[in-house]
Amino acid sequence: MLARMTSEPEQQIGVGTQDAFQRLWTPHRMAYIQGENKPSGPGADDGCPFCTIPAKSDEDGLVIARGERVYAVLNLYPYNGGHLMVVPFRHVADYPELDEAETAELAEFTKRAMTALRTASGAHGFNIGMNQGTVAGAGIAAHLHQHVVPRWGGDTNFMPVVGHTKVLPQLLADTRAMLAAAWPA
Repeated sequence: MLARMTSEPEQQIGVGTQDAFQRLWTPHRMAYIQGENKPSGPGADDGCPFCTIPAKSDEDGLVIARGERVYAVLNLYPYNGGHLMVVPFRHVADYPELDEAETAELAEFTKRAMTALRTASGAHGFNIGMNQGTVAGAGIAAHLHQHVVPRWGGDTNFMPVVGHTKVLPQLLADTRAMLAAAWPA
């Protein structure tokens, strides 16, 4: 298949009229749209990916760092390169359900994530937050997770605004290795 690859765009017949737009196909997003890897229910045994990731190797699970109560993992469907999440090992849905030690380690891992992202990628700023509940936008509402999204000046360009497409410059496995190496002790 690679032998056929060319740097020239391939004409695709039947995709619409010529309008001078280039198309960037992102078929991997269909898994997210169709709900692949979403739990079948609210319990830890209902296919929760945040409960199964810790049993995988760091490389296979895209885990950046592990603590006693939480871990940092790359988002499979990132808003920006380096978009990661801090996730408690314990299957809880709501922020007030965390105990004091979990809350403290979640906060500490968020700080470490920011430091690692600044070190590894020179992030200028961050969007940090939790979507609590499906109505608030949580893709996996049954297991609490905090997003840490690195931002850079000028990172919002025409692609997401006009094309509704995010271009990511690095494979997730490479991003995981880079951030794991930069993770502060």
